[in-house]
Amino acid sequence: MINRVVKNVEEALKDVKDGNTLMVGGFGLCGIPENCIAELVKMKVKNLTCISNNAGVDDFGLGLLLQTKQIKKMISSYVGENDEFERQMLS
Repeated sequence: MINRVVKNVEEALKDVKDGNTLMVGGFGLCGIPENCIAELVKMKVKNLTCISNNAGVDDFGLGLLLQTKQIKKMISSYVGENDEFERQMLS
């Protein structure tokens, strides 16, 4: 069992680097790690593989990382309402 508490989002993500694979919680837009996603955008970490139920929407959730092209590979069961994800997937 992992039992670790961190002070802030910066500390939680300090070891994330280019090319990492991230499993992202939540279902639809509920329960997603909004603060962590926003911090990943600021960090400009790239070539991420994200495993999640869905790809968020254009301006929220993983959609923010898709807009900035920080996600190289997306593994999800539902494309959902994300137009940017659809554009990138089809191209």
